[in-house]
Amino acid sequence: MKKFLIKNSKAIVTCDDDRRQLFGYDILIEDSNIKEIARNISVDDETEIIDASNYLVYPGLINTHHHFYQVLTRNIPEIQKMELFDWLLWLYERWRFLTTDMVYAASMTAMGELVKYGCTTILDHHYVFPKNQDNLIDVQFDAAKKLGVRLHACRGSMSLGKSQGGLPPDDLVQTSDEILKDSDRLINKYHNTNHGSYSQIVLAPCSPFSVDSEIMRESAKLARKYGVKLHTHLSETEDEVEFCLKTFGMRPLEYMESVNWVGEDVFYAHGIFFNDEELKKLAKTKTGVAHCPVSNMKLSSGIARISEMQELGVPVGLAVDGSASNDNSNLLAEIRTAYLLQRLKYKEKAPDASEILQIATRGSAKLLGRDDIGSIEVGKCADMFFVDATKMNYSGCFDDPAGIPGIVGINEPVAMTMVGGKIIYKDGKFKDINEVEFADKANEYSKILR
Repeated sequence: MKKFLIKNSKAIVTCDDDRRQLFGYDILIEDSNIKEIARNISVDDETEIIDASNYLVYPGLINTHHHFYQVLTRNIPEIQKMELFDWLLWLYERWRFLTTDMVYAASMTAMGELVKYGCTTILDHHYVFPKNQDNLIDVQFDAAKKLGVRLHACRGSMSLGKSQGGLPPDDLVQTSDEILKDSDRLINKYHNTNHGSYSQIVLAPCSPFSVDSEIMRESAKLARKYGVKLHTHLSETEDEVEFCLKTFGMRPLEYMESVNWVGEDVFYAHGIFFNDEELKKLAKTKTGVAHCPVSNMKLSSGIARISEMQELGVPVGLAVDGSASNDNSNLLAEIRTAYLLQRLKYKEKAPDASEILQIATRGSAKLLGRDDIGSIEVGKCADMFFVDATKMNYSGCFDDPAGIPGIVGINEPVAMTMVGGKIIYKDGKFKDINEVEFADKANEYSKILR
């Protein structure tokens, strides 16, 4: 593995426990990991030196909730004013025609966009499995390997069709046996918990209104047998709360408790409508929340109580959500939105901008159960992104580089993205893929679905 010396950085935003910001320091990278952080590190002639005197260096961002396939159904005029349930009903009629090739192209497009904005570890929640379209999760791993990113792939599921009182059409639901068999296969094939892992599996029945209680309980059993994480949508809208009260006689979190879905191995997407007691329960059980601020705004769902969650100690990560409810894959934009939304709602009690950056790095890593990523520290994976500090966009900002993503905003692709000591994106170009080729494919498939 090539050795790198990131030399004389303009600033290194470590996101470590002390939130140190280091000016004029070097980073030595060997065997995919950070070996040393110091001034004036000496190296041999085989080490490639990157002059970082004009770069701000940040830990790679970690996205904790996405739906790659939705890249093919974004920016659709007919649904721009819809809220979640009506929005889903319209889109199910298009998503039922997804193919393996479509999912591969969409996955590469979504992940590529994330990489352009500094993301290095990505979770995708895929739950749409049309009949006779096998290996949809497998092709996501193929795309991630080619691009060079770390992927936590959710084996999502829908088992409660419209005829049984659920939201999705009957032809998009699967039986418990189908879901559990494929979940077991994927865990055994891809789940790797070693330091620096590039592939992990998460079990993720879609939502209370699209799966039955049996698959929730059985997924929890299977996940705990193998030690994998559990993930689902929860408390995203008032309609969902009403659905749970009508269907189960319980609020969403109480329902999750009844099917053994609370604990350190569980995290929910959105979590907007938790009440005071539920927030305390999340904190006590260390059950996490993937915060999706832009999607929550786009679908008029609401503002999650992130400031209160942080105060109570609820584990929180950041996410872009699906490209059809955002409609992009830019986690840097999510940082600024999250900061501003919490300021709007909580004023002086809101997290500062560096705390939101911590949520997108250390917080997200914790949700995924990882301690090898999320900060620039000795022994951690060499995952980081670089911002060109010479641009006028950042003039006058260098007292606090950690605040730049939240307060100023990084509104263009980064200068460089590195994963495991390998540069996968630099100066507007990907190292191992042709961006135009995949953009063209995504556009072609998008037309077919519409």
